[in-house]
Amino acid sequence: MTDAERGMRVRFWGTRGSVPSPGPATVRYGGNTPCITVRIADEPPLVFDAGTGIRALGPALGDPPHAPIDLFLTHTHWDHIQGLPFFTPLYREGAHLRIWGANDPPGTLERTLRTLMSPAVFPVPLESAGAEVEFRTPPFDEVAIGGAAVRALPVHHPGGAVGYRISGGGTAIVYVPDNELRGSDGPPAALRETIRDACRGAALLIHDSTYTAEESGDFRGWGHSTADEALELALEADVGTLVLFHHAPQRADPDVDAMVARCAVHAAARGSGLRVVAAAEGEELLVGPVMGSGPARGMG
Repeated sequence: MTDAERGMRVRFWGTRGSVPSPGPATVRYGGNTPCITVRIADEPPLVFDAGTGIRALGPALGDPPHAPIDLFLTHTHWDHIQGLPFFTPLYREGAHLRIWGANDPPGTLERTLRTLMSPAVFPVPLESAGAEVEFRTPPFDEVAIGGAAVRALPVHHPGGAVGYRISGGGTAIVYVPDNELRGSDGPPAALRETIRDACRGAALLIHDSTYTAEESGDFRGWGHSTADEALELALEADVGTLVLFHHAPQRADPDVDAMVARCAVHAAARGSGLRVVAAAEGEELLVGPVMGSGPARGMG
């Protein structure tokens, strides 16, 4: 089997939404905010989001860096960027960090991240960090990075956000951590169709499942989905595995288990072979090269 046919490895460094939530109730699924890596064969990993999970990723990347680090941000809400000041490659002379993210109007992304590291809130300003930092807009037209092709897709979230479809290794995954799918507060029909089409046929869909159906009515317009809504999208798009993500801060491990079980029952009742799992911090999913096949689960 060639490297191009080996599939991808997806590792979860942070899985929690809104605010870090460490403690005994969140040990299994994790308390750090969003960060994942996607790797094809032995290529450098692509990094998605810079929540507090990115802090542990830094040392794992090794020193010195041998290639540019590509960091794709879905948006600049606090829980998706708050780990960046603690990302050790940012402080390495000779390192090159390419940050892809919202930049409308031009300069918005850079201004936001400089504010994140301004003296009023952090002791080291971005310009003193050491690494070369380059800002790029999300690739709505597919961009090739090594053996991967990355494409941004618009999603429905206050203030604007994107998701990403990553293809390579004979397979594809979609990462949509923040997206509101429901009811009259959900996306316009054309946008929902765009999202569904971007997910179609992916081996793995990592999707926002912040709320339960019972609690969602209190949070309309906040930009998040229920596990049931994520399940419906996965069924419509004929994906192989749905990964519940962006766990609510108050969601204890047994409650996440219950959400997974509920979705699995509903999928089976629909006659679907869809597999449903929940993202767990520190876990790695091995996504096979055959579209629609479920990933193996293992520790990276």
